[in-house]
Amino acid sequence: MTQDRFNALTEMAARVKRASRALARTDAATRDGALEQIAVALLDHRQSIFDANRQDLEAARTKGLADAFVDRLALDEARLGKMANAVREVIALPDPLGGVDSMWQRPNGLMVGKKRIPLGAIGIIYESRPNVTSDAAALCLKSGNGVLLKGGSDAFRSNQAIFTAMSQGLGASALPEAARHAIGFVDTTERDAVKHMLSLSSSLDLIIPRGGKGLIRFVSEHSRIPVIKHDEGVCHVVIDGSAPPARVDAIALNAKTQRPGVCNAAETILILESAAENHLPRVLSLLVDANVRIHACDKAIEVARSIGLTEEDVVAASETSWGEEYLALEVALRVVPDLDAAIAHIDAYGSNHTESIVTDDWDMGQRFLREVDSSVVLVNASTRFADGGELGLGAEIGISTTRMHAYGPMGLKELTTTKFIVMGEGQIRT
Repeated sequence: MTQDRFNALTEMAARVKRASRALARTDAATRDGALEQIAVALLDHRQSIFDANRQDLEAARTKGLADAFVDRLALDEARLGKMANAVREVIALPDPLGGVDSMWQRPNGLMVGKKRIPLGAIGIIYESRPNVTSDAAALCLKSGNGVLLKGGSDAFRSNQAIFTAMSQGLGASALPEAARHAIGFVDTTERDAVKHMLSLSSSLDLIIPRGGKGLIRFVSEHSRIPVIKHDEGVCHVVIDGSAPPARVDAIALNAKTQRPGVCNAAETILILESAAENHLPRVLSLLVDANVRIHACDKAIEVARSIGLTEEDVVAASETSWGEEYLALEVALRVVPDLDAAIAHIDAYGSNHTESIVTDDWDMGQRFLREVDSSVVLVNASTRFADGGELGLGAEIGISTTRMHAYGPMGLKELTTTKFIVMGEGQIRT
């Protein structure tokens, strides 16, 4: 990057910081009005957004990127409509600011409370999916935060067009002039821009990276700003022998195939020995019938061959198979002795994202909830429910795999913090 570009990025971050302070002082109605203008602008600018997206898709196919990746990148009328609706869903959510979480009285009569405030100016670095641009902007705006967006190079033109639409929406809103720059966009694909962004600790209060191992590692190693990781989703489904076949089949198929290119899709299925006889042959056949390529342990391969599944459908797993985020119609499948072994496997290979168990054993389900350490843990439900909207948050900035300051889907409340407020009647400390 040239020095001029470095300077421009520094100034943009500083502008977002200044705008975040002005935005935090606005009321909920003004912020909601600005979000409505953004929703309108996204639809009004559909042609320029589709033109930009078409260029990104052509470039992705020329580079030979996987179909699942291209699907995550693609926009059409339906997906753009969902983006606008997602903004309006954020409008409908309660204002996360200004509420007092708790208040108590001290012996000297002082009233002490904790009041919700924005985090400040947030830098979000993400890959591929263009809808993250509008989702992240809407959530940050609603929660009174400024945001500097750095999307992936494969969606650069799409993100740029979406940002242009949102900026025009802010310009048409009733926000004070100082708050209309609360959304910024890094308008270069150069990697040095990310490194420079991570150094802007005087302007950015938090960095949220969403992407693969390489991005997360780079951000963690170079950031001088606190980081909340939104890491890869190596999600597991554990199948116990007590579970009824219909439930096993529905959850295994939904978790893997409903939308394989997203972070809460299942990447590994663990079959307990108790389920090997009753469920394993059927689950293998169902997955293969759904065009899923299976990376299997030796025992699962024996069963697969016994029921006529070929080497094209079921291949031998390697050590790297267990920690792989396939994001495609591929899955790792392993037979393990018991729940202890399943939890040990998740501890060793999981990414602290989402895990599910399918069982009719109440005690086993409760133990799974208690002992599995991931940010979302489910009993008898698909991993695809690890999503802010599905869990009742309304929307999410992503799924944090870092315990500080949030863990799991980050909705509006997770984009705020608290400050202490103290009300007295003249008390002095002696």
